[in-house]
Amino acid sequence: MTDSAPTKPLFGRVVVKLSGEALMGPDPFGLHAPTVQRIAADLKAAAELGVQVAVVVGGGNFFRGLLGADKGIERARADSIGMLATVMNALAMEGALEQIGQPARVLSAVAMPSQCQPYSRQAALAHLVKHRVIILAGGTGNPFFTTDTGAALRAAELSCDAVMKATQVDGVYSADPKKDPNATRFERLTHDDAIARNLQIMDTAAFALARDNGIPVVVFSVNEPGAIRAALLGQGRATYVMP
Repeated sequence: MTDSAPTKPLFGRVVVKLSGEALMGPDPFGLHAPTVQRIAADLKAAAELGVQVAVVVGGGNFFRGLLGADKGIERARADSIGMLATVMNALAMEGALEQIGQPARVLSAVAMPSQCQPYSRQAALAHLVKHRVIILAGGTGNPFFTTDTGAALRAAELSCDAVMKATQVDGVYSADPKKDPNATRFERLTHDDAIARNLQIMDTAAFALARDNGIPVVVFSVNEPGAIRAALLGQGRATYVMP
């Protein structure tokens, strides 16, 4: 954001939103172990800056509720299947973090106590202050809400300073840069700009929730090693959606 990159992180407590697709790597579906390990190392590097890190994971690498509904599965049931997919991703990320010595805990909005801890605000905050990376699975625990909305909700609930939206592109564009060579990239936007322009990097409900709670959204590419740490330090390419 500035010519001289800061040496201290821009934010003290963040939600990192990871899509399920980010965990596929070059594979067509599922989990790509080297990619999961790379992102785990990046999350550890972020935590080592002193930042309290919560992670919200999607499940699109296994199952996406809207696609399931398109194939004839009742929407509420399809979303429930998608929530279970996020738990699988969260458990994989927890294991990858623990393998490299970073304490981590999965908390799920869908209760499955034999696998992970049920989500509660008090439990999440207790882990964060102990500098454990928490992985928040199960979305909001309700159908019809995306994991982007879940990330904004948890960021507000846990008094986070920002949502770090880790994507496949290096910021917010006026159109899909993979389809439109004339798409322009934004360095900085307001939440209202993002909603009015219908910039679909996050859904409208997520942007509105972030706006109403004064939470910045930082959109950046997670494809390069060290991307999360760099975004936290204001380095690299990113779009800052600010109140």
